[in-house]
Amino acid sequence: MNRVVHPIEQESFRRLRARLDTSHFPPLTRAVVERVIHSAADLEYATDLVTDEDDLVTAHAALHAGAPVVVDVEMVAAGITRRETVCRLKDVGSGPGLTRSAHAIRLAYEEVGPGALWVIGCAPTALEELLTLDASPALVIGLPVGFVGAAESKAALRESGLPAVSNVSEKGGSAVAAAALNALLYHPVSSEETS
Repeated sequence: MNRVVHPIEQESFRRLRARLDTSHFPPLTRAVVERVIHSAADLEYATDLVTDEDDLVTAHAALHAGAPVVVDVEMVAAGITRRETVCRLKDVGSGPGLTRSAHAIRLAYEEVGPGALWVIGCAPTALEELLTLDASPALVIGLPVGFVGAAESKAALRESGLPAVSNVSEKGGSAVAAAALNALLYHPVSSEETS
């Protein structure tokens, strides 16, 4: 089913491209960068985001082949359209040395196993916990926000070598994390991916 783009969204992207030339980005990177910028009205994401086109190509194929999508909070889930997600936050409490978000990531991994796309937009501790698991993700969208642990958890993600979308600064959040995943959902599937 083709997605119908509302005229307001079309105009918003036209204005974004009038302010910022994104034509030099490879296709999926451009889709992610533009959708994240659109979600936050923040042009700085063009230089703050860290992506790898090959990782995005692999993740795009996995996503469209039905790989599970796991989110850290319901706010991220609410922003992801056209796809069911797994969020176990409401099923857990905190414990000694483990936040609710970290515990929820453990439970989600037990449910989905390897090969999922992980979308973390709120809790740095969720991203930190994911990095302790042998999750073998298709992609980690690690864009938690905050002054405590956010930039550090994203740096650890980049250092892990896992396929990822992250950013360097403390900014992030549920809307931008969901936007990054939606960029992959909305991007057309090529004939190479379906063969």
